[in-house]
Amino acid sequence: MYGTLLALHSLTRWLILITLLFAIFRSYRGWLSGSPYLKFDNIVRHTTATIAHLQLILGVWLYFISPIVAYFLHHFATAVHERAIRFFGMEHVTMMLIGITLITLGSVKSKRQTNDLKKFKTMAIWLTVALLVILSSVPWSFSPLISRPNFRPF
Repeated sequence: MYGTLLALHSLTRWLILITLLFAIFRSYRGWLSGSPYLKFDNIVRHTTATIAHLQLILGVWLYFISPIVAYFLHHFATAVHERAIRFFGMEHVTMMLIGITLITLGSVKSKRQTNDLKKFKTMAIWLTVALLVILSSVPWSFSPLISRPNFRPF
């Protein structure tokens, strides 16, 4: 089950990044061009937040069954000094929770805005900050600090 969840979590990473980038693109385009906020923009906003929450569910589930996290929690005094263990036991989960919280807040605040320009601007700012937080804590295959494969097999 651990391997399957890990593969799903890895795959969903790409879905959230694609939808997040598309939502940011639509937000800036609408904000800067003064376009009307369409039903499609609302669907993009909602889809991005939904996929982020799906990723959160997979990540939390993975956190509780991960042998790396189990080691981190049971050997905290020594594990906190090991970069790879600390990353997955503490840093990754914290930053991703912040990122998904930013996506959620941006989605909710945007939805509650009264005019189209404010909807786009709110979405653009919150989702851009969320993207930066998320990108900083993904274990990219090219990262010198902590790396994992970009795609995991099932």
